[in-house]
Amino acid sequence: MASRTTHPVIGTRSLNRATLARQLLLGRAGMSARDAVGHLLGLQAQNVKPPYYQLHARLAGFRPAELAGLMESREVVRMVTMRSTIHTHTAHDALTLRPLVQPARDREVGHFRKGLVGVDLERLTERARAFVEAGPPRTMGEIREELLTQWPGADPQSLAVAARCRLPLVQVTPRGVWGRSGQVRLTTLENWLGSGRAADAAAYAAADGPAGAAAAVDDVVLRYLGAFGPASVKDMQAWAGLTRLREAFERLRPRLVVFRDENGAELFDLPDAPRPDPDVPAPPRFLPEFDNLLLSHADRTRVITPEAKGRNWAGNQAYRTLLLDGFLAGLWKADAGVLTVELFAPASKAAKQAKEEIVAEGELLLAAMEEDPKTPSGRWSVRFGSIHG
Repeated sequence: MASRTTHPVIGTRSLNRATLARQLLLGRAGMSARDAVGHLLGLQAQNVKPPYYQLHARLAGFRPAELAGLMESREVVRMVTMRSTIHTHTAHDALTLRPLVQPARDREVGHFRKGLVGVDLERLTERARAFVEAGPPRTMGEIREELLTQWPGADPQSLAVAARCRLPLVQVTPRGVWGRSGQVRLTTLENWLGSGRAADAAAYAAADGPAGAAAAVDDVVLRYLGAFGPASVKDMQAWAGLTRLREAFERLRPRLVVFRDENGAELFDLPDAPRPDPDVPAPPRFLPEFDNLLLSHADRTRVITPEAKGRNWAGNQAYRTLLLDGFLAGLWKADAGVLTVELFAPASKAAKQAKEEIVAEGELLLAAMEEDPKTPSGRWSVRFGSIHG
């Protein structure tokens, strides 16, 4: 086996283009919304609309009704998985990815142990499950009040966190459905999907043991590289919110190709995955807040330049972002019939040349995604300025 020092170096722009290709951002893909959600291993969904914008940026002819229909038919679901955040997953991935990240959710409960003195976590899990499955989906407040009847001296917030972490709770529709609204109500994943699909998940889990569990992790590593590679062990750990994935990468090393980035870090990849020329054009793309492209690597310089670092956040608020030439280059908002674009470097030659392309992409987004009854059809406009003014 070649030594690590002989692995070829892959530059930042090459990493950028490879990642954009995996993320369906070099050109809109002609695949279904369901297939795209699966390929991307889920869509960040802290807010309701971002999954829809993520698919608009990636799929040809996407319309919100397609994903909304999948939500209502329970082909995709919203639940806590990677990084303890809400994601939209296919039903299959919800059943298989949640067990993968369960150790991280168990550790999260440990951070609240001071508020859980005297609480038997196994009994809490059983009681919370029985409560949410016995009737209609429950609010988190209702779950908290139910648990307080058993442990009145515990911290209410700690009880709620423990229930959320210990159980695979799904946010049921109409929450998450485009054009509709609804309070966050929860039930278990198995209860929401029904006995047939839950049985499939049980059969999948029963095939594990140490060898089966390792195979399941290896499968997710390969899928992660297919959606986010080339990537390091630390990159995947940042995406999943997990640790100790080195063993899986080492098991898979004979099946992978290995590079080094410009800082010498080891990057793994699928042999046949696309790695386009670094000079391949990357069209402007409007992304929502919390797009996984910007969150799924420990080293994010492949999409965020040092000059742009931190500019898509203010405190705990994330902004909607604009990619220009494949890199984070600005922010945007849509309000009162106007899409406002704020470029980080508006005077640059590249920005001036790209403005027509940005306007065209913005108009495409508005035509497909923005529905404001106060704004007549075709009366949306794109302008450049500050998103705060």
